[in-house]
Amino acid sequence: WHVLEVFAASCGGWLGGIPVSAGVMRANCTLSMVSSAKAAVPTVSDQAAAMQLSQCAKNLATSLAELRTASQKAHEACGPMEIDSALNTVQTLKNELQDAKMAAVESQLKPLPGETLEKCAQDLGSTSKAVGSSMAQLLTCAAQGNEHYTGVAARETAQALKTLAQAARGVAASTTDPAAAHAMLDSARDVMEGSAMLIQEAKQALIAPGDAERQQRLAQVAKAVSHSLNNCVNCLPGQKDVDVALKSIGESSKKLLVDSLPPSTKPFQEAQSELNQAAADLNQSAGEVVHATRGQSGELAAASGKFSDDFDEFLDAGIEMAGQAQTKEDQIQVIGNLKNISMASSKLLLAAKSLSVDPGAPNAKNLLAAAARAVTESINQLITLCTQQAPGQKECDNALRELETVKGMLDNPNEPVSDLSYFDCIESVMENSKVLGESMAGISQNAKTGDLPAFGECVGIASKALCGLTEAAAQAAYLVGISDPNSQAGHQGLVDPIQFARANQAIQMACQNLVDPGSSPSQVLSAATIVAKHTSALCNACRIASSKTANPVAKRHFVQSAKEVANSTANLVKTIKALDGDFSEDNRNKCRIATAPLIEAVENLTAFASNPEFVSIPAQISSEGSQAQEPILVSAKTMLESSSYLIRTARSLAINPKDPPTWSVLAGHSHTVSDSIKSLITSIRDKAPGQRECDYSIDGINRCIRDIEQASLAAVSQSLATRDDISVEALQEQLTSVVQEIGHLIDPIATAARGEAAQLGHKVTQLASYFEPLILAAVGVASKILDHQQQMTVLDQTKTLAESALQMLYAAKEGGGNPKAQHTHDAITEAAQLMKEAVDDIMVTLNEAASEVGLVGGMVDAIAEAMSKLDEGTPPEPKGTFVDYQTTVVKYSKAIAVTAQEMMTKSVTNPEELGGLASQMTSDYGHLAFQGQMAAATAEPEEIGFQIRTRVQDLGHGCIFLVQKAGALQICPTDSYTKRELIECARAVTEKVSLVLSALQAGNKGTQACITAATAVSGIIADLDTTIMFATAGTLNAENSETFADHRENILKTAKALVEDTKLLVSGAASTPDKLAQAAQSSAATITQLAEVVKLGAASLGSDDPETQVVLINAIKDVAKALSDLISATKGAASKPADDPSMYQLKGAAKVMVTNVTSLLKTVKAVEDEATRGTRALEATIECIKQELTVFQSKDVPEKTSSPEESIRMTKGITMATAKAVAAGNSCRQEDVIATANLSRKAVSDMLTACKQASFHPDVSDEMRTRALRFGTECTLGYLDLLEHVLVILQKPTPELKQQLAAFSKRVAGAVTELIQAAEAMKGTEWVDPEDPTVIAETELLGAAASIEAAAKKLEQLKPRAKPKQADETLDFEEQILEAAKSIAAATSALVKSASAAQRELVAQGKVGSIPANAADDGQWSQGLISAARMVAAATSSLCEAANASVQGHASEEKLISSAKQVAASTAQLLVACKVKADQDSEAMRRLQAAGNAVKRASDNLVRAAQKAAFGKADDDDVVVKTKFVGGIAQIIAAQEEMLKKERELEEARKKLAQIRQQQYKFLPTELREDEG
Repeated sequence: WHVLEVFAASCGGWLGGIPVSAGVMRANCTLSMVSSAKAAVPTVSDQAAAMQLSQCAKNLATSLAELRTASQKAHEACGPMEIDSALNTVQTLKNELQDAKMAAVESQLKPLPGETLEKCAQDLGSTSKAVGSSMAQLLTCAAQGNEHYTGVAARETAQALKTLAQAARGVAASTTDPAAAHAMLDSARDVMEGSAMLIQEAKQALIAPGDAERQQRLAQVAKAVSHSLNNCVNCLPGQKDVDVALKSIGESSKKLLVDSLPPSTKPFQEAQSELNQAAADLNQSAGEVVHATRGQSGELAAASGKFSDDFDEFLDAGIEMAGQAQTKEDQIQVIGNLKNISMASSKLLLAAKSLSVDPGAPNAKNLLAAAARAVTESINQLITLCTQQAPGQKECDNALRELETVKGMLDNPNEPVSDLSYFDCIESVMENSKVLGESMAGISQNAKTGDLPAFGECVGIASKALCGLTEAAAQAAYLVGISDPNSQAGHQGLVDPIQFARANQAIQMACQNLVDPGSSPSQVLSAATIVAKHTSALCNACRIASSKTANPVAKRHFVQSAKEVANSTANLVKTIKALDGDFSEDNRNKCRIATAPLIEAVENLTAFASNPEFVSIPAQISSEGSQAQEPILVSAKTMLESSSYLIRTARSLAINPKDPPTWSVLAGHSHTVSDSIKSLITSIRDKAPGQRECDYSIDGINRCIRDIEQASLAAVSQSLATRDDISVEALQEQLTSVVQEIGHLIDPIATAARGEAAQLGHKVTQLASYFEPLILAAVGVASKILDHQQQMTVLDQTKTLAESALQMLYAAKEGGGNPKAQHTHDAITEAAQLMKEAVDDIMVTLNEAASEVGLVGGMVDAIAEAMSKLDEGTPPEPKGTFVDYQTTVVKYSKAIAVTAQEMMTKSVTNPEELGGLASQMTSDYGHLAFQGQMAAATAEPEEIGFQIRTRVQDLGHGCIFLVQKAGALQICPTDSYTKRELIECARAVTEKVSLVLSALQAGNKGTQACITAATAVSGIIADLDTTIMFATAGTLNAENSETFADHRENILKTAKALVEDTKLLVSGAASTPDKLAQAAQSSAATITQLAEVVKLGAASLGSDDPETQVVLINAIKDVAKALSDLISATKGAASKPADDPSMYQLKGAAKVMVTNVTSLLKTVKAVEDEATRGTRALEATIECIKQELTVFQSKDVPEKTSSPEESIRMTKGITMATAKAVAAGNSCRQEDVIATANLSRKAVSDMLTACKQASFHPDVSDEMRTRALRFGTECTLGYLDLLEHVLVILQKPTPELKQQLAAFSKRVAGAVTELIQAAEAMKGTEWVDPEDPTVIAETELLGAAASIEAAAKKLEQLKPRAKPKQADETLDFEEQILEAAKSIAAATSALVKSASAAQRELVAQGKVGSIPANAADDGQWSQGLISAARMVAAATSSLCEAANASVQGHASEEKLISSAKQVAASTAQLLVACKVKADQDSEAMRRLQAAGNAVKRASDNLVRAAQKAAFGKADDDDVVVKTKFVGGIAQIIAAQEEMLKKERELEEARKKLAQIRQQQYKFLPTELREDEG
């Protein structure tokens, strides 16, 4: 429940903290709520609560999906009205503020419940930024002419203004100053008025997007609104005082603009003393301003007033000091430094003002701290320049001021101080501590020796090192705080506003240094480097953000902003190069002018990036996290404090080095500093994020592994206690839920372990929390499973998952989130992969189990999850074009439609198969959703993408309903109402598939037509394959007495029409989609027609000449294949430029098409010419093989893989075809040549396909693959040479040429041998020859075992027939028969399996070779075993039938006895066959003997039971004797007649049996022949 409370609190935080305007974020937040609820489910121990939470989460997800679909449809209908609606809202707000003003005038304006001045002021400050951001987006959308997003931006602006108006009214009602209240309401009303004008102008700009005048007017109105917004914020309490202070600083600074300063009237020492005092006061005031921002608004007003007064005094003292300067140059330098202090002071007040307005703004605290440090540094620079103290004194004073300024960093580090990672912090601390140690030694040494310049330098170095240590300590403390599992981890947004703000600040400071007249060449170079570094980082961040966002306006804006920043940087760099060459005033002025556009571009980008839609959610540090920070902060504070004392002590020693007590004090402070730094390093190392959590998690998972091992042992010993408190369905759902959540954590843990130390603790703790529920659920499920094998599978897979998670945690702990620990990253990746595989394995098992019993919750969740990903704003980077994704979406859509149709059929015939079909549909939809998301992302225009996404989501809803109905029907297969509903759902799915396809067609009509045409052509190719089979079988006949001549002209005419369509298709790739669609449709229609006329032509040749029929059909099949490739190439080349690689592919495909059509025409002309048709067929085959070889050599991966055995089997076809080709070359008969051509085509094609599929098997190494592909190519090339040589012989038959055939055939044979060896190597030691008798024997044995098991299952289902009441006493007999028959079936099954093991043993012992040199050598043994195995299977099958017939009353007990005896006899033969060569003492032989004995015992039991029944029946049959004489005699004669008849039948049956045995004896192996007696 604690988890649920935390979850509910976090959800409330997310929901409460989201601006009303952010519709997208609200949807994403609800999705986060769903995923958090699902993540919490496995950790809730109360079963009822867990199930209720799970169901609520599912319902929420479903409702959210439906709401999203409905809102999208509503948007389609009402989208254009959004701007008008926003305008009405703003007008209403303006009127409300006018009413509030009237109420204020009459003193009737009262605050609403819960409103306070502080709260309303903060709301107004934070909302002002949201208004500014949404207005920036409104301007961008309107400028781009995007109506949809302009409407969205207008709506969000109106919502933000609503919050602003409420806050302004609250401030006015809560303030006690009537004038301030009136000013606030007036300024807020001005904002509303300006905003209404802005929205109106945006609406006008949409009408004419390119109108420059309207764009300019829009920009002017936007500036006016921005000004009104600033005025509104300035009306807040305390803001005016800061503005007054800023104005005062500005007025005071005008004193620095005079041409010459009056000479000083004071002595130098007095002026210097006053300057030092004024500097100390100003530095202290700066600290008070920083502190005041954390308090009430009145505190900031007082602090800023005091700061401006102190600044005034400091400026007067500085000017007095400038008057003391001896030269004009010195005076200019002093004035320059005073100007820098003036600018830094203004920036400090602006930062304080900004923070007080919006305390939650990202990085605001850091910007304020940086501004305070800038004031201190600029004061130090002036003091260093102006004062003439003893050497080393001013360095000590400067260092003390710097240390005082950085101390604030350690007060409450709940924000990142820098970009340093945890491990960077450790490195920084180590480096700075080393520098500090050396400089402290230098301070002591130089104070002793009196080398004061070196002393001053060491103090400066020590100060910088201490500042670096403090910064690193504060950042490390922040990272330790947020990494605590109780802290709320932050979530990364689209951009990091802190990074943008830091870059903005750094670029502004660098530009200021660039244009400063006092900057040296090295400073200019350093500033240029800083600018280049930060602008590059900003451009990269823009690029990433544009690729992640789904908002097209934001995408374009980021790209445009990056271009502006890059261009202005390039212009600035040119002026810097010129300045570096010549530091003239003119060059410096050019540099100043070039900085302005850069600063403006960066500021605009920073403003846009602060949009709430893009920002991250900052981490919240818990109280436990704060406690973890304490040791680091205490050590750092002690270090700063003791360092300050040390520097003060050193300062006095520099003046008086002969004071022993002071040296003693210095040593004490030095020791304290050293100890505090050691403590700091230890604290940071001990608190390494995630390490402690990894240890706890490892211990927890080890405990879980021990528990699962105990459960496995209990399961093995059949003593696993069944859980009766919960149903198996609930347990399966729990297990599925927890495994899914574990799966979701794998990638985040791997990412954290590689480079996000702060996230590591959170993720591993979350992972470990799932393993206890996992073990409980897995053991519970196993305890409910009756099948021992399934039970062990679940437990083993769960244990594997736990062990892989343990491996993952060890790897994660080693990596620790350190991006520099590259040596650990491979182990992390490998552990993650193993864990994913373990999750997949257990999910497959669970889904199979669930689908068998109609549980479809997991499938529904999977479809819903795939649907939710469609709306993710950050789709992966597309790797293909729209056409690529269009093709795959069509494929999966059609697969779903086919599955839906199958489900309709199976709902009536086999409802139990619906689970597998539902699982298939779920898998297909998962692929479809991803591909649909990519298709939508790459579609142009955006509306098409939106439509594709919407329709794919609609299809998802349909799939969910269909899957749910399939589950319901599996649970209750006879429910006719559910069947009707399922059929309706299936029809709806088919309908929605057609809507998806139509949306894709709208995306690109031409390519969609190509996809449809390609499908039609593949159907034609399949049909032609079937026709070839009929022709080969000699059953392809004409329906009437027509001849080929009747069809020739029609074929030629249609072929020419196809050539014309081909030309249109090729040209269509570069033309409009409509023309391409027309060409694709036309070519598909023509090839259909051509295939039909060629089939008719082939049939007219008559079935007497099947080879010629096959030649003709192969020719049209080649054309169809070429057209399919051409359509595919056209689709890929559509709308591409002329120099695109796909255009070259198109040209290549067109050439092949022309070649194949020409070949068809030649074949048609030669088909009736008996003298040339063989030659023609051979030429066509050679061309076809060349094309097949090109496909084989391409880099395309085959869609499926096959085993190396398949590859070996296909080489036999090549061997046969080679022999045929040599024979045809020698005979030169056209019939032989045609047969060779047809056989060659099939043999080579099958070999190449099998070789490529086998070589791309996942278990085959790259080296093996390359070898197999090489020999496949060599074999084909050798065979081509052979065929071409046969062609030469046909044209010029000479003995010399015929003699060369042997050499060509040897080359092919050599290549085939190499290919077989390559396949053998792919297979490894498991390779077998399919023709090996040993293998055949094993196959037969396994087949026999399968037959026996099937028979045993049949027996299991048998029940004794119901009998009349009087026959009760024989009921036992049927039961006995069935039990005995079942035991025989079980025993024969074991027997055949044992025989299989025995055979393997013989092979291993070498008594039977795995691949005998001559198969006949071991033929007898193999045949003996095969025939015996077959006999066992056949006899067992007969036995089952006899048992069935017997218990049903259809057969006699004699038949049953005979069948049982036959089982025993065939078992004996099997044992004899094995004994011939087997080792009598071997384990396998003993098992075989035991199995044989079991069969014999079972058979004997059955025979005894049957005989007993038969004798019992004989005893019980009372013969009724007739009492009359004649009747009695007749009865005796009839009985004698029947006896003689039976004796004759018995004699005939014996003879028949003897004949059968004699006939069988001839075919039995010698080992099995036995004496008749």
